[in-house]
Amino acid sequence: MSAFAATPFILAQSRLLCASYQQLTGKALMNAAPALQMDDMRLAESLYRAEVAVLSHDTAADPVFNYANLQAQALFGYDWDSFVRLASRLSAEPMLRDERAALLQRVARDGFVDDYAGIRIARDGQRFMISRATVWNLHDEAGVYRGQAACIHDWQPL
Repeated sequence: MSAFAATPFILAQSRLLCASYQQLTGKALMNAAPALQMDDMRLAESLYRAEVAVLSHDTAADPVFNYANLQAQALFGYDWDSFVRLASRLSAEPMLRDERAALLQRVARDGFVDDYAGIRIARDGQRFMISRATVWNLHDEAGVYRGQAACIHDWQPL
C-alpha cells in the first residue's frame, strides 16, 4: 500500500493512534493542525504521510503489525501488505528480542515510554539505531486495549 487507501480500518486506526497518544502523553502525535480536530480522512492521510515513522501491532499473543505509515514502511523495508503480516518481534534481531520484550512490558505497566532507543532490523537485514521513540498502549473510547504503537523520530543506519 504505497498509495494511501482509506479503508474503514485505516480511518479508525489512525484516530485511535492519535487519540491514545494524546491522552497518554498530553501531546499531539503530529505537528500539523490539531489531529483530533481533523475529519477522519484528512487525519488518516496526514498520519500516513507523516515525516516520523508510526507503526502499531495488535493484541495477539505473538503480536502482528497492523499499521505502518509510509515512513515506517521505508525504514523497515516492507510494503504495506508484507508489514501487516509481520510478527512485531521480527523487527528486532533475535539477540535483542528480550530487550524489546522488556520495553513492551514497561509500556504495558506505565502506559507509554518516551525515551526509547534501540537497534532494529530491516527486511534486507540492514540494522539501524532508533532514538527518541515513543511507545504507547492503544485503548479505544470504551477503554478496551487494542495493542501498542510506536512513533520513531530519529534513526541512523549502523
